[in-house]
Amino acid sequence: MQLEAITWQRMAERLAGHLEDGDGDGDGASEGDGAGKGEGGGEGGRSGGHGWRRVGIDGAPAARTGVLAGELADALRLRGRPALVVAAEGFLRPASLRFEFGREDVDSYLGGWYDTSALWREVFGPTDPGGTGRVLPDLWDPTTDRATRTPYAELPPGGVLIVHGPLLLGHWFPFDLSVHISLSPAALARRTEESARWTLPAFARYEEQTGPADLADALVRADDPRHPAWTGLRATRDG
Repeated sequence: MQLEAITWQRMAERLAGHLEDGDGDGDGASEGDGAGKGEGGGEGGRSGGHGWRRVGIDGAPAARTGVLAGELADALRLRGRPALVVAAEGFLRPASLRFEFGREDVDSYLGGWYDTSALWREVFGPTDPGGTGRVLPDLWDPTTDRATRTPYAELPPGGVLIVHGPLLLGHWFPFDLSVHISLSPAALARRTEESARWTLPAFARYEEQTGPADLADALVRADDPRHPAWTGLRATRDG
């Protein structure tokens, strides 16, 4: 697999240009027209400049997916495109459900920690065709184990929803464009806090069973976060 050295900012600019070209009003910065053919994507997800585009940035917490999500939001806003960043960590389920089988249960982490139903209802549903664009940025605070009471955010038509966090590509979320940030097993172990290292087998299973690198429209290797490298977008890789 050939990887291209790139900065996070430049990667975000190329993703933003690709999203604009997918709406038919871009500036030629696209890598191709393959967005939306990854996990949960497809031609039906394209907004044509009138609805919403939805981007997923997938990776373990140690991959710091929020960095690329923030850079992409900035790049889109510089182009005059509204963007809203939503962290999957804001949709954890209550502790009573997460820890039902213990605080370090790998099966529960893979299938029961994140409130995917709430993500569908509060994040993806409002950005479906005919939706309101009224998105809930987060739902649950794991520190207080209470609802966050964060107000809804209004994402105007033509805006871009950016969802980032772990285990996103195994739920058929309707992403128009998806990116998987990968770490080697050694880098993942090194960069994961000791208190969370019990999750390492979960990410190994996710890689093996879900295959996020194959599902995503772009694969990023970030063993050294100061020097990321990526494959480019799937259209380029497959072409």
